[in-house]
Amino acid sequence: MPLPAPPIDSRRYQDLVDELIQRIPVHTPEWTNFNASDPGITIVQLFAHITESLLYRANQIPERNRAKFLSLLGIQLNPAQEARGLVAFDNAQGPIDTTLIQADTELLAGKMPFRTTTSLDALPLEAKLYVKRPLASVDDATADYYNLLYASYNRPAPQTLSMYESVEVTGGDVVNLGASVDRAVWIALLGRDGDQDTVTTAQPDPWRTLRGKLANRVLSLGMVPEEPIGTRTLGPVAQGAANSNVLQYHMPSVVVPIPRVNDAPAPGYRQLAPRADFDPIATPGIVELTLPPASGIGTWQDLDPLEAGVGNLPPSIDDAKVAGRVVTWLRISASSGSAPRFTWIGINAAQARQIIHVTSERLADGDGTPDQIRKLGRAPVLAGSVKLLGFVGSTPRDWQPIDDILAADPEVPVYPAKARAEPLTDVFVLDAEAGTIRFGDGLTGRRPRAGEVLYASYDYSEGAEGNVATGSITAGPMVPTGIAATNPVQTWGGADAETVAQGEKQVPRVIQHRERLVTADDFRTIAWRAPGVSIGRIEVLAATHPDIAPVAAGTAPGVVTLMAIPHDDPLHPNAPRSDARFIDALCAYLDPRRLVTTELVLRGADYLGIWLSIGIEVEANHQTAEVVEAVKARIEQYLSPLPDPGVALPDLLVPLYASETDPALRGWPLGKPVNARTLLAEVARVAGVVSVADVLLASGNGPAVDQVAISGLQLPEILGISVVAGDPLPLDTVRGTSPGTTQTPPRLPVPVVAETC
Repeated sequence: MPLPAPPIDSRRYQDLVDELIQRIPVHTPEWTNFNASDPGITIVQLFAHITESLLYRANQIPERNRAKFLSLLGIQLNPAQEARGLVAFDNAQGPIDTTLIQADTELLAGKMPFRTTTSLDALPLEAKLYVKRPLASVDDATADYYNLLYASYNRPAPQTLSMYESVEVTGGDVVNLGASVDRAVWIALLGRDGDQDTVTTAQPDPWRTLRGKLANRVLSLGMVPEEPIGTRTLGPVAQGAANSNVLQYHMPSVVVPIPRVNDAPAPGYRQLAPRADFDPIATPGIVELTLPPASGIGTWQDLDPLEAGVGNLPPSIDDAKVAGRVVTWLRISASSGSAPRFTWIGINAAQARQIIHVTSERLADGDGTPDQIRKLGRAPVLAGSVKLLGFVGSTPRDWQPIDDILAADPEVPVYPAKARAEPLTDVFVLDAEAGTIRFGDGLTGRRPRAGEVLYASYDYSEGAEGNVATGSITAGPMVPTGIAATNPVQTWGGADAETVAQGEKQVPRVIQHRERLVTADDFRTIAWRAPGVSIGRIEVLAATHPDIAPVAAGTAPGVVTLMAIPHDDPLHPNAPRSDARFIDALCAYLDPRRLVTTELVLRGADYLGIWLSIGIEVEANHQTAEVVEAVKARIEQYLSPLPDPGVALPDLLVPLYASETDPALRGWPLGKPVNARTLLAEVARVAGVVSVADVLLASGNGPAVDQVAISGLQLPEILGISVVAGDPLPLDTVRGTSPGTTQTPPRLPVPVVAETC
């Protein structure tokens, strides 16, 4: 909605009537009949009606002046942002022929619609993911068993055996390529039960028909990387989308017999060229892989029992039914030195957005007057989605959006010699948040003619309500029969439109910075308005780079470091992590607004874990449990990286003409050490605490110290806190046990034989 001006008088009709009736006993106590049938009450109601009309007209005076002023400044509220996500289609009961899922296919999360943004071939396949997980040690009995097994085949046992087990990756598991013996994840592409061909001596392949259906088709592979602590650097020039070469995609190139190198199988693989406009190890998205011809889709059959799963061969599958359905394998491997992690990988995936289409909405006809304004039926709308079509009689006219109506050309060229090849006359300006369309006045932009019929098509979204949980999206009526759909991960990025209160607070700053990142205050205030994210704290370090020690102002000229912390994190509520999606959203918003010579580094907080053990003496008239909880809450808030929930967000912004807000109000200040004596003073201020026996403070697994140093982008994170009546507990009791270490696996992967009865 547009920014409203404060009214001169906000009283309405009923307010005036009630106020006048309340004054009657004071001025005319003999008047006692206040029913609506009383003539005096009728006169009161009449004057209240007239007064309300006068107040309404008076309120329009500042409203019109201020609205015109803001219109000239071009200040608008940020519109809503649509949620985005990935959807996987399960072609479990569809025809064996590949089914095309068109782009813009509607899906549903309850009654909330989502639409796919890309088309895909829904292949009649099922996918199972496997990794070769190394075993840290092998007992002597297993080693002797393998020696006897090789001896029974008259072969010497390899000297570089590395035992592994084939582990199926199921929902909720993290795919860690760095933790497997071959730095790869194997995707078994399985045929469906019932699609097998009849096996004969002449045609032993049960999947020959299916291979023909899959030939040269596109496999849509959805990949969702695990969200690490976000780190992004915007260099002095604009950064484009990076497509990392860390991952490689291979399918078997079957040659019989399998080539051997040093008496070990050396199977061949065909590398597939991926098509993606994103970095799969940093951003969720879809990788398209074109499958080879039917003759190139297969896997190795009838392997020697000693060779199944050995070396670079696909992992062995103990379930004979699943192993018999394997049509081919897809191997995703990581380059040496990298260890990408993924929360989900799946086939038949597409991107989806939470948008609702409005097609050919009839607007009020043109009337030929200057500066015509038309209101769309739904607001806010998604920027860039509005298409406007006008009809003068039967002649159509396409209206194009423009940022500034003053840049448009006049209806009638005033200076033909300087006219453009294609004049910008049929244009309009969109206020996406308010859902209004404004046309020109004839001198700048064409006016819709009298009687011109206008039709608008646009998209809008439900904002933050589109951030739905895993499995909420299901197939809609446009999805072909026999194909199911769901979202394997929760959707993200949905945000409501900026509220009037938020926009009002930003008006002075917008006038000052004009959407350009120049001063430290500009970085802070503009970053607060980034759509699609909920920010809890922003810190700007000028002329500072977090990788250059010491991290202090002036050590890195031309570099600005921005530390951003989200407002909440369900997994880490006391120390929210800035994941890759959060940082990427800030990157996309800040990149076009920074100076080309400025290097901008965006980071999350670098949390330093601390342990606390506190002993107190409780006052006699207080409950010990309540005082203990109050002490914990006070210390957690005192050390919190986020501001006190009771402090209003706009108060944390730097005032336009005032001193800077106290940094302590924004959360624990950067560079401030954690001192045990200071914590003792905070504990002593809690109601019900008579005295503090002691405060034990430690960092990590170290001993108790008086002070823990904080430097750079570090902030304290309470790993454990104990508050007891009496002397504090030892820190080792608070910490508990520490995890053990792991061993480096040997070199040659060999599957472990499954136990049998």
